[in-house]
Amino acid sequence: MTRTLWVLAVLFSHWRRHPMQFATLAIGLVSAVALWSGVQALNQQARASYDRAAAAFGGVRTATLVSTNGGTFPQQLFVALRRAGWPVSPVLEGRIQVDGRSFRLLGIDPVTLPTEAGDRPPIGGELQGFVLPPGQTRLAPETMAELGASEGASLEASNDMKLPPLRLAAQLAPGVMVVDIGVAQRLLKMPNQVSRLLVGKSKGPRASLDKVVGDRLRLVKPTAETDLERLTDSFHLNLTAFGLLSFFVGLFIVNSAIGLAFEQRLPMLRTLRACGVSSRQLNTVLLLELVFFALIAGLVGMAVGYLIAAALLPDVAASLRGLYGAQIPGQLSLSPQWWLAGLLISVLGALLAATASLLKAGRLSVLASAQPQAWRQEQRRWVMLQGIAALAVFATAFGFLWFGDSLLAGFAVLAAILLGAALALPLLLELVLAAGEYQARGALAAWFWADSRQQLSGLSLALMALLLALSVNVGVGTMVESFSRTFVNWLDARLAADIYINAADDAQAKAITAWLRERRDVIAILPGGRAETQFAGAPLEIFGLPDNATYRDRWPLLQSADDAWTRLQKGEAAFASEQLARRSRLSLGDVIEVPTPHGGWTIRIVGIYADYGNPKAQIAVNFDALAGHFPDIPRTRIGLRANQAAVPRLMSDLREKFGLDDHSLIDQATLKAESKRIFNRTFSVTAALNAFTLAVAGIALLTSLLTLGNSRLPQLAPLWAIGITRRKLAAIELLKTMSVALLTALLALPLGLLVAWCLIAIVNVKAFGWQLPFHVFPLQLAELLAVAMVASLVAAAIPVLRLARLQPAALIKVFADER
Repeated sequence: MTRTLWVLAVLFSHWRRHPMQFATLAIGLVSAVALWSGVQALNQQARASYDRAAAAFGGVRTATLVSTNGGTFPQQLFVALRRAGWPVSPVLEGRIQVDGRSFRLLGIDPVTLPTEAGDRPPIGGELQGFVLPPGQTRLAPETMAELGASEGASLEASNDMKLPPLRLAAQLAPGVMVVDIGVAQRLLKMPNQVSRLLVGKSKGPRASLDKVVGDRLRLVKPTAETDLERLTDSFHLNLTAFGLLSFFVGLFIVNSAIGLAFEQRLPMLRTLRACGVSSRQLNTVLLLELVFFALIAGLVGMAVGYLIAAALLPDVAASLRGLYGAQIPGQLSLSPQWWLAGLLISVLGALLAATASLLKAGRLSVLASAQPQAWRQEQRRWVMLQGIAALAVFATAFGFLWFGDSLLAGFAVLAAILLGAALALPLLLELVLAAGEYQARGALAAWFWADSRQQLSGLSLALMALLLALSVNVGVGTMVESFSRTFVNWLDARLAADIYINAADDAQAKAITAWLRERRDVIAILPGGRAETQFAGAPLEIFGLPDNATYRDRWPLLQSADDAWTRLQKGEAAFASEQLARRSRLSLGDVIEVPTPHGGWTIRIVGIYADYGNPKAQIAVNFDALAGHFPDIPRTRIGLRANQAAVPRLMSDLREKFGLDDHSLIDQATLKAESKRIFNRTFSVTAALNAFTLAVAGIALLTSLLTLGNSRLPQLAPLWAIGITRRKLAAIELLKTMSVALLTALLALPLGLLVAWCLIAIVNVKAFGWQLPFHVFPLQLAELLAVAMVASLVAAAIPVLRLARLQPAALIKVFADER
């Protein structure tokens, strides 16, 4: 034990003499762990919220019985099944408006509710308070805060009915209100109706389902993943990909620091072996040292990751809410497993970064280990092996592209392309520098190219990090800019009305419509409405389009039949969203059957339209046809076309006449501005992670140059001795660094465009169901190239300044040292 401590003290002495290397090692580990753990904290917070939503009294993780036509069914079926031995519990679900906001209303029967379906009120006073008049409305703290109400308050719904007094329920997801099923039937105006029956796990005798209800109900088995989780998989995969990229870029820094430390400590290691330290004990102490550093850096990295996650959480919540309608709390709540996983990933990352150096040192002879030339010879062999590996990885990417048909396969293509490019970078730079050396004229120029090739081995990992970070920035930036341009054009088409009204109820909507017909400044009144049903086992939203030239001229159709609008007006056809068309493989002319409360509705697809940002599958039909098949839908949405000069006065009169607030009345310009603000905030997380990744790549380049600083003196001292000044040597070193950085950045631009194509044509299509047009933005590419060069200049500035200020004695000492 004493010998182990002495060996450990000797190894620690190296870090005391080289504090910059220690700082490099610490920065690499901390940055890698911080970005990875921060992303995982965001993902964990989101998935915990999905679990809350899934457990909301019979989510998809509980077996259910639903109507075969997708609508509600009589509660007499519940009674019949209970008498037949089925452990079922009724649930009625619908939407209700309170203070201009829409909420999901769940009506339950707490007495028969299965224990695995959700937290029910305990038998006793709370149960009596929930089921006996006036009852209770249970809701999450976030929903209570959104309403600005307090416990015990009784709010009024848009249909002039009062909700039971409010009661907090921390286990509920935001946006959900839970009441007794009898109250829900009254509020939703669905007497004796049920949306679904939850099936408990009782194993008692029961009659067969067909004998009790015939073909009116079907059993839906529980699943491990919710619709929301499936929808958001792409977002979380994107975050995880950024976290992994940042993690590996940070490991490049660690690998560079550990590699140089091993090279410099080899004489020390040989001395320890000569003093009687066994190879096994020495390796054990080296691993202990590495694990010790990894644990300390891991703790710091976890703390930094927590701060990063806390800073990004509001934007992540806004992104998930805007893209998918997911409600995420605004405060982090992390489990102990997150902390343990962070420490474990820190240790594993450090061991992974040290593996290559240990293997290289093991392959070289003892005498050759301390000689830089031996390392360079070994590095050239590794460059060739990396080139061969790059070809294999590119072949794998092609295989995933050709045979893969999933979101995971799309990310695999992207990862393989980036990995292959990183592996091929040293070989490409070696070829370019060799060509420059071949064309060089003059001794100094030839030395410039030859020394750049020699220095390449020490900078290759940092340049790989720069290549990956810059290419991902180019790819994601191109994708976001393409999306932004497309999104703006799409908004102009979808937001056709000048004013949008959301009435409190149908009666107010009728009164507003009658008043508007008397106004001469109103060009057109566009009623709107939507219904929700099921198609192919997934949610389907049906959007009603009024028969008006406003929509015929501006609806964003991607494909359509010749007589599409005429057939839509007759109520026998529909437009399908691009997402629905891709997921269900629908094309023009296909016929689908949509469940309605009164039976199936057969519709022919006559058009496909862009519907960016909507996580649900959607079809657009004639509004009158929608109202005929779904007579109970709210008809509170109204769009207005009006003279532009009259819009402010018309909105003022509407507010004064009907008491409409900002939630119920909004003009087109404000709605577009809010939509664009949400869009920009959605991608602010991506922009922040891009900036973090590029910053880590700059740190990797800086640390590589700093660690190589001392080892460069033997190559620079002879030039100084023949008359080249230190300032000129510093300028040459800066030019070499900027040259290889420029070559790397130029290679990153086409790679980034390839990444953008993968994101647009593969990942986005699999993740969201829509494909964006591909655009190239030269100004954006020039800006990113300039940013990369500035980052490289900043990274090279400190080593270059140190060289310019180096004392002549340090250069003279090179000739006195034994090399």
